[in-house]
Amino acid sequence: MRVFNFSAGPAALPLEVLEQVRDEMTDWRGGGMSVMEVSHRGKAFVACAQEAEADLRELLAVPAGYKVLFLQGGATAQFAGVPMNIARPDATADYINTGAWSKKAIVEAKRYCKVNVVADMASGNYTAAPVQSQLQLTPGAAYLHYTANETIGGVEFPYVPSSAAPLVVDMSSNILSRPLDVSRFGIIYAGAQKNIGPSGLCIVIVREDLLGKGQPFTPTVLDYNVMAADGSMNNTPPTFSWYVAGLVFKWLKRQGGLAAMERHNRAKADLLYSAIDGSGGFYRNPVAPECRSWMNVPFILPNEDLNKPFLAEAAKVGLVNLEGHRSVGGMRASIYNAMPLAGVQALVGFMRDFAQRNG
Repeated sequence: MRVFNFSAGPAALPLEVLEQVRDEMTDWRGGGMSVMEVSHRGKAFVACAQEAEADLRELLAVPAGYKVLFLQGGATAQFAGVPMNIARPDATADYINTGAWSKKAIVEAKRYCKVNVVADMASGNYTAAPVQSQLQLTPGAAYLHYTANETIGGVEFPYVPSSAAPLVVDMSSNILSRPLDVSRFGIIYAGAQKNIGPSGLCIVIVREDLLGKGQPFTPTVLDYNVMAADGSMNNTPPTFSWYVAGLVFKWLKRQGGLAAMERHNRAKADLLYSAIDGSGGFYRNPVAPECRSWMNVPFILPNEDLNKPFLAEAAKVGLVNLEGHRSVGGMRASIYNAMPLAGVQALVGFMRDFAQRNG
C-alpha cells in the first residue's frame, strides 16, 4: 500500500514516474538493458540527457546565455563549488543567514574566500527572512548568496533579493514549485531529492559570463567551465538520477508546467496553514506568516508528550515521515510537487481528529 510520504528528502516522487521506472528497469528503450547499464557516452543516454536538459530549460524558461549542468555531490558540494568558481581568495562574498543550510554554506565558503554575513536571522531563532533594506551589502562583492527555502526551519524568501553583485541561490527545496525569472540570477543550484528526482544529483544553472573565473585549485568535477564544455560528462555522471529527473520534467509538463504547479502548491500550503492557525492554539507554526514555506511546514503540538502518539497514530493511517528535524523538534510536513492535494487533506483531517481527542 502506498502511503502519503511527507519526508523532507529524499522525498516522494510522482507515482507515474515510479511506475515508468519500474516498467523500464530491465529493458530501457528496447535495448534489453537497464538505463543503469548503458554507457553515458552512448547515443541512447546522450539523447536522454539532452532531452532532460531541454525539458528543464522549457519549464524554467531558461534564457540564452546560461549553461545547465547535471553534477554529482548534491547541493552541499556547491557550498564549495560556488566560491571556487566565481570568487578569488581575497574577494568578499555576501551571504544571508536564514537557517541551517545557509549557515552550512557560509562555513564552507569561508574556506575559499572572505565572507560578509549581510543579514543574520539567528537572533530571531530563524523564523523570518530579512527584508531588502536589512541587507548590509559589500561594495564590489563577488556575489550575494541566499537560501531560497530553509527545509529545516520552514522559512522561505517571499521576494528575490537585489544586488549589484551576481545573485546566487540555493533552491534545493523549492525549485520547480512555481515559475521563476532565471535572468535575475548568476547561479541557481539545487539538490535533486525534493522536486527533481533521486538523491546524488545537483542541477546548476550558471550564467555564461561567470564561467572561466575559477580558482586554480578548483577540482575538475566542480569546475563549471570544464563541466559546461563537456556537457556535464567530463566524468561518469549519475546516470540513473539524470534519467529519472528527465521523467519528472516530462511529468511536470503533463501537469501543465510551473504555472499549474504554483496553483497546486499554493492550495496545499493554504489548506495546511489554515488548519494550523484554525486549531485554537493546539498546533502552532513559529514562522512569520509572510515567510512561511510552501514546501516545508513545521508545526508544534501543545506539549512534547503528544509527539510520539501523534506520529504513531498518523503512521497507522498512512501518513508517514512527519517528525520534525532533531534541531527543531515538533512536526514537519514536506509537501513538494509530488504530494497530491489528497495527501494534505488526509493530514488535515487527522490533525483535526487528533486535536479533538487530545485537546
